[in-house]
Amino acid sequence: MPLSKFGQKLAAEAGIVTLMDDLGDALRVNPEMIFMGGGNPASVPEVEAALDRALQKTLDDLALRRPMLGVYQPPQGDPEFLTSLAGVLSREYGWPVTPANLALSNGSQSAFFVLFNLLAGEGTDGIYRRIQLPLVPEYLGYADLGIAPGLFRAARPAIETLPEGLFKYHVDFERLQLGDDTGALCLSRPTNPTGNLVTDEELAQLDGLARTHNVPMIVDGAYGAPFPDITFGSAQPFWNDNTILVLSLSKLGLPGARTGIVLAAPDIIRAFTRANTVLSLACGNLGPALAQQLLSSGELLSLGPDVIQPFYRTRRDAALEVFQRELEGLPCRIHRPEGAFFLWLWFEGLPISSTALYQRLKTRGVLVVPGEHFFPGLEEPWAHQHECLRITYCQDPVRVAQGAAILGEEVRRVYAQG
Repeated sequence: MPLSKFGQKLAAEAGIVTLMDDLGDALRVNPEMIFMGGGNPASVPEVEAALDRALQKTLDDLALRRPMLGVYQPPQGDPEFLTSLAGVLSREYGWPVTPANLALSNGSQSAFFVLFNLLAGEGTDGIYRRIQLPLVPEYLGYADLGIAPGLFRAARPAIETLPEGLFKYHVDFERLQLGDDTGALCLSRPTNPTGNLVTDEELAQLDGLARTHNVPMIVDGAYGAPFPDITFGSAQPFWNDNTILVLSLSKLGLPGARTGIVLAAPDIIRAFTRANTVLSLACGNLGPALAQQLLSSGELLSLGPDVIQPFYRTRRDAALEVFQRELEGLPCRIHRPEGAFFLWLWFEGLPISSTALYQRLKTRGVLVVPGEHFFPGLEEPWAHQHECLRITYCQDPVRVAQGAAILGEEVRRVYAQG
């Protein structure tokens, strides 16, 4: 059966699909695998209890239960939730947000599909525009979202080496070039895969560049503020009328509810809603119904700093300590983990690719994610992108320690073999 070019692209080389299939197959073959490769949030008892209360309250009230299960919501999303959320964001952060600034999607991945293809590709003026990533590594889920080919352009970061075998990526503003063919800037904060927090100063400078070139700046806040706020460094919540902030309920503890939230100028929201209607007709109701209860109780914003942040900080500290111990003496640096729930390992001069290392670790019962997948839009060759691994520390610390020991053994073998 002949496929469109987009269909052929998805069938042949969709990185996130291939990777998820590979990880799933490995788990089916060996369910005892030490799984340190996915993005699923950990089980946090206090969060699950809050979600249980929100669900039970909704189910116990017929006036809430029926709309959740038996009614299509308007294309923009549940009006009650959008109104409540607009009010909270206005009060808490002083942002001039109304319901006209908000729309829902069936997960943030689908929101990015709509946004990227609204803002980039061939324009009505004949200019082919692209999404500019200010720095990579960046989220691998972006890579295959363009209907048109070559939708992304990326800039290499500046690298700051830090004590104790750590390092940090920064936006390299000398490398970052915007032009008439830039449709939007896009970055995740904190960043999947590295846990990097683009600084407040860098974000302000990026905002200035976007305004100068009359393009929006998209900020992927799946792990950030206002919720779930899995951040360990200084990062002020950021939004203005030229920013498209994309939030999610997934890392809060609701990945199965598939709920994304887009906060943008009203003209962007109107265009987004029309496109999202064509794709989805209406958004799911479960996530907004539960989030409305969390808003009413105040827990939507409080769970992050009070519960989720401390939980992952403890997991992060334990994982960082064990990986630094198991990798001692190797030419390895770890990106300073400033948010999300990943460690990003950089093996300088790694004799094999990170994909080959991933395969070797998989045969030993440890699943990680190779770094090659996280450099969408980088057109120049760079050895660094083949020298990194992403590790999640959501698993039980004992399992993470077991995986770190096996990884350390295997990497030593790689360097010894040359």
